[in-house]
Amino acid sequence: MTDSSAPDLLTAPDPVILDPSARNGQCAPPEHSHPAKRGSPGDHLNMDLDHEMKISESVQFSDGVENRGLLESSTRLKPHEAQSYRKKALWVSWASIVVTLVLAVAAFAVSFMRYSASAFGFAFDATLDVLSSVIVIWRYSNAAAVHSAHREYIACVILGVIFILSSLCIIGKAIHDLAIKLLPEVGGFLFSVSILSGILCVILAVVKFMLGRILTSRALITDGFNSLVGGIMGFSILISAEVFKHNPKVWYLDGTTGVLIGLIILSYGIKLLLDMVPRVRQTRHYETFE
Repeated sequence: MTDSSAPDLLTAPDPVILDPSARNGQCAPPEHSHPAKRGSPGDHLNMDLDHEMKISESVQFSDGVENRGLLESSTRLKPHEAQSYRKKALWVSWASIVVTLVLAVAAFAVSFMRYSASAFGFAFDATLDVLSSVIVIWRYSNAAAVHSAHREYIACVILGVIFILSSLCIIGKAIHDLAIKLLPEVGGFLFSVSILSGILCVILAVVKFMLGRILTSRALITDGFNSLVGGIMGFSILISAEVFKHNPKVWYLDGTTGVLIGLIILSYGIKLLLDMVPRVRQTRHYETFE
C-alpha cells in the first residue's frame, strides 16, 4: 500500500515569486506598508511658518510678562532721555507749586472781599493744583521708578480722591451763593488776578501736557488738566464779572460757572478712580522700586 503521508514527488511545488527588491540581500517591504512620501516644498514651508509663529508667540508672551508693570515710555525713551524728562517734570511741578500757591492766596482774598463764587472755585482749584503737583513730585522723586506703572497708578488714584473732595467743596460753595443770591463785586484787583491766573495756568497746562505725553504719564496729564481748569476758571471770573457789570440781572453766571467747573472736576476724578484702581491691583506684584 502507498503511504498517503509521503511527499508526492510527482507534484510540482508552488512557484515562489521573488521581489526584485530582494536581490543583493535586500528584504521586501511588508505587504501593508507604504513607501515614505517625499515632502513637497510647500509642506516644509508650512512647517517652518508654524514653527516661526510658535516662536514669535512665545517671545511676545515672554516680553509681555517681563514688561508688565512698566509704562510705554520704557520702550520709547533711552535711559538718559527718561531721566532728563523726569527732571524737567520735577522742575515744572515745583514751579507750578510756587505759582499756584500765590494765585490761590490771591484768589481766596478776592472771593472773600468781592463775594465771588468763581474766585473761590479758582482758589480751591489752585490749592488742588498745588496738591497734584506735590503728588507728581512724589511720583518722580525715585529715579529708578521713572517707568513704574504701579507708582503711576497710585499717584492717579490719590489725584482722583483729591479731585472728588475738592469738587464737592466747590459745588457746595457755588450752590450756597446761588441760594442766597450773593452778588459779586467788581474791582481792578479781581481783573488783575483773573488775567494773571488764566495766562499762567494755561502755560503750565501746556508744558505738563507735553511732558506727560512724552513720559506717557497719566499723573502729569491729570496735573495739566487741573492747571487748564484753573486757567479757564481764571478767565471765567473775568467774563462773569464783566457781564455782571453791564447786566446785573445775570448775577447767577458767577455761581453757575462754579457749579459747572465743580462738576467737571468731579466727573474727571470719578473716571480716574474707575480707570486706575483696577490697574493698581494688577500691577502691585510687579513693583520693584520701593
